[in-house]
Amino acid sequence: MNRYVKLALEEAENQESDIILIEMDTYGGAVNDADDIRTALLDTETPTYVFINKDAASAGALISFACDSIYMAPGASIGAATVVVQTGEAAPDKYQSYMRSIMRSTAEAKGRNPEIAEAMVDESIYIEGISDSGKVLTLSTSEAIKYEIATAEVISVTDALEHAGIYDYEITEFELSALEKIIALVLNPAVSGILILIILGGIYFELQTPGVGFPIAAAVIALTIYLIPHYLHGLAAYWEIILFFIGLVLIGLEIFVIPGFGIAGISGLILTLGSLTLIMLGNDFFDFSGVPTDQIYSAMGAVSISFALSLILVVVGSMRLHKSSFINRLALTTTQESSEGYQVNFHQESLVGKIGAAYTVLRPSGKVEIDGKIHDAFTRGDFIDAGTAIKVISQESNTLKVKKA
Repeated sequence: MNRYVKLALEEAENQESDIILIEMDTYGGAVNDADDIRTALLDTETPTYVFINKDAASAGALISFACDSIYMAPGASIGAATVVVQTGEAAPDKYQSYMRSIMRSTAEAKGRNPEIAEAMVDESIYIEGISDSGKVLTLSTSEAIKYEIATAEVISVTDALEHAGIYDYEITEFELSALEKIIALVLNPAVSGILILIILGGIYFELQTPGVGFPIAAAVIALTIYLIPHYLHGLAAYWEIILFFIGLVLIGLEIFVIPGFGIAGISGLILTLGSLTLIMLGNDFFDFSGVPTDQIYSAMGAVSISFALSLILVVVGSMRLHKSSFINRLALTTTQESSEGYQVNFHQESLVGKIGAAYTVLRPSGKVEIDGKIHDAFTRGDFIDAGTAIKVISQESNTLKVKKA
């Protein structure tokens, strides 16, 4: 919603709209995103109206206070802006203090009673005739109008415009573009989980069949689709992305450099899966106080399920991969039987002690010429130029071991 509002404000500016009107019905959300939306509304020079169609609780109250005019539907309410943690309990006082401050400053900026705004956050604030001490303030439509928080009671967007004295108008309803809808779809934990599955599976199968290219290409494409939407929405921080690639490097070191499966591999796996989880959450360097509990569980569940499915894919895929027609076109899967002409021509006689010449440069392997015939050969590590006399010192299968004569 944070990005949605910013895009809508940009579109309104591009179209030179006379009014921005928000239809709201929300129980609230993350404080950081609500503050971003509040700031964007305060910064715009276009008049902003909000029509509260039933609920403007918590973050919704803050955003409503940032608008120039507030209209409320019959039976609507505004308030209850106390900051809560994942369990639903009130957050520590430093968060309440910040929320009180921005609620007060926002009310002052729009000419509303700042004490009422603070009372929506702090239950200890008592306003005679308006709020009782010990209860967080929430106002009904009639109360909000009475205390000059809301402008009027209306039943629709058009009713709000007419109450403002606007009769000749054209409404442009902002809608997300196809690209933005795709981005929103990718942010869905289920879709993100599928992308994580492709990332992990692609990396594994590329390591098992290096050079094929398709698995790593799929992994790179899935990773790009996964990262860009989360980055655009402010979820994927640089340090989280860096952690992901550090994890991949550690896994690579474990596979190609360090024998066995030890600290590097386990650490790499933890960093890779952990970073994929963190990217889905709007945490501030492991501070999850502003992240709803359901989002944390959803992100952890998506990554865990994807990892489990990738393990199943690895087991099943490893068993079936060599039978697939695609792999059969890329790799040799048949036995080269001697009856079908596949033979290695071993030397029929011993050539040990024979003198010949290097037919090619031996670096240290190459070809030598003995008695007019060309043979594969290698040295003990020395380089021998072409044309140099050589002597056969041993014979291994169909290859000769030689030295300078």
